[in-house]
Amino acid sequence: MESVLRPTSLTDQAIEAIRGAILSGDLVPGELYTATQLGDQLKVSRTPIREALQELARRGMVRVEKNRGVRVLSTSVQSVIEVFQLRLMLEVPLSRRATQLRTPETTAELEAAYARFAEAADSGDADAVLRADRDFHGALISGGRNAKARAVLQEQRDFVLSTGKGTVPTSRSPRECFEDHADIMAAFRAGDAGAVGDAVARHIGHTAKMLIRQETRSRAEFADVDADEAIDWLLH
Repeated sequence: MESVLRPTSLTDQAIEAIRGAILSGDLVPGELYTATQLGDQLKVSRTPIREALQELARRGMVRVEKNRGVRVLSTSVQSVIEVFQLRLMLEVPLSRRATQLRTPETTAELEAAYARFAEAADSGDADAVLRADRDFHGALISGGRNAKARAVLQEQRDFVLSTGKGTVPTSRSPRECFEDHADIMAAFRAGDAGAVGDAVARHIGHTAKMLIRQETRSRAEFADVDADEAIDWLLH
């Protein structure tokens, strides 16, 4: 029996539209918006807008303020740390599992994502590199066959990216970002699941510490954080 294809609900469409506006900077962190205002912009009634905002609040991208509206959240130092800790907890075993379960199809998907990553790095476009970085990790962990974990990780990456925080190009070049994934790809091609996990852990830990130290230059609360202590307990 064939499954019934259901159209995307207005709530789902509103979630994606508002999430996209946050990621693009059209909705500004710290600003207060009303459901009516957002509904008028999206030409959607207030009910799906309110449902969408509740879901985005659950993801940590906005805060609903009773009788006032919704405020787009900026990323706190603790939120950044927790995102990278969660990535280490989930991505490392998923990457190992993806290597163990690899098929010609999942291998081709990862190779294609890696090739697009290389093209983005060669272009020097920081935004394109960040998207390619996301897509490469997504292609890798999808082979681990755990859709719920992948969805959680995507939400967490969106949360950090919503404030424009990234190591490219502030702390490293597009090419350097790409090259930091070389050992992951080499280990996957060799079919070495343990080495893939080690390489993914090294990369995520390195990126986390770089981002925390980068932010100390402009945000005083980051300076109080011991980046090594926050991350290293998950690397051993």
